[in-house]
Amino acid sequence: MSTLPSCPVCGSTFTYEDPNGLLVCPECAHEWSAASSPEPEPAAAGLVVKDAVGNVLADGDSVTMIKDLKVKGSASGLKAGTKIKNIRLVEGDHNIDCRVEGIGAIALKSEFVRKA
Repeated sequence: MSTLPSCPVCGSTFTYEDPNGLLVCPECAHEWSAASSPEPEPAAAGLVVKDAVGNVLADGDSVTMIKDLKVKGSASGLKAGTKIKNIRLVEGDHNIDCRVEGIGAIALKSEFVRKA
């Protein structure tokens, strides 16, 4: 039995070869050719999120709101100048998860914050 390489995207060792000669990862559904050297996809290289002025954000950073925003389900919104600590970056349209005093856990778009 031959050993197949692990997935270049997620690192899974459960890869298999399909009838067309491609290697497939059952965990992330990545497919690549066994003959070519696989290059990581952009998602595997790391999530790059930039704030409103172009600074690169990282998990655990503190940010400041640059615009007043209404928050669904809350009587009050987020005011410009509100400082938010310990953000977490996620994929998607709202790419920042955080907890705000008085409001709770929310998701924000990075275009409305700047790095503090």
